[in-house]
Amino acid sequence: MTRLAPMLALLLVASVAATGAAGAPAAASVELADLTSPEVAARVAAGTTTILVPIGGTEQNGPYMALGKHDVRARLLAERIATRLGDALVAPVIAYVPEGSISPPTEHMRFAGTISIPAAAFEATLTGAAESFRAHGFRDVVFLTDHGGYIKSVQRAVATLDRKWAGSGARAHALPEYYRASTAGFEAILARHGIGAAEAGTHAGLADTALMLALDPSLVHADALKSAPPLSPKQGVYGDPRRATAALGQLGVDLIVDDSVRAIQRVRP
Repeated sequence: MTRLAPMLALLLVASVAATGAAGAPAAASVELADLTSPEVAARVAAGTTTILVPIGGTEQNGPYMALGKHDVRARLLAERIATRLGDALVAPVIAYVPEGSISPPTEHMRFAGTISIPAAAFEATLTGAAESFRAHGFRDVVFLTDHGGYIKSVQRAVATLDRKWAGSGARAHALPEYYRASTAGFEAILARHGIGAAEAGTHAGLADTALMLALDPSLVHADALKSAPPLSPKQGVYGDPRRATAALGQLGVDLIVDDSVRAIQRVRP
């Protein structure tokens, strides 16, 4: 038995070290949901007073891209932006957004799997979340709008919050630079690489698909897409995603992160 004691001691030390290593990423995470309440309070007290609120949406993205495209894209981009800033955390993704009328179904609600909520409920969610962050010491609440369909709702929520918070030192931000970079800005880059606007598309086309391939290719059925016939709006696709690549998408990712970081640094006190 005594011969086993040194070995058991070594195993115990290794186990403790492994536990510490496993716990380290959570403490260093920029994701609010990964942290404990005391860890969040400590981050805020140390100067991390910016919270990024990624807004996604559960909607159809044609036959070759998953419904969670916006949710995953917004979260991963927010993580990169927060990491670059160095003093920001990322809130959980808001996945329930206005996506059209439910009855009769319009817009993306015409396709299975899409989830839509009323604009008023969405705006109340934004303002309620922002009020929660402010109560815990965050001073800049930055909404990252990954979908153009609810931009006006985000702007209304921000206007409401800024009126209510006037003089308090806290502010809400709609950050149009984020969405602009993911659409017009990325389209300009694609044009320089021989990709026209019709191919880049406005929904589930090459631009959308390339961004997803760069961020999380598991959400794209890439092999099936390469041999697919041309897609159409009847299939929920506005553009032609067949030539999308992760390399093209990475150009868009870099632009979105760069432009968003600069914009946040400009608008913060």
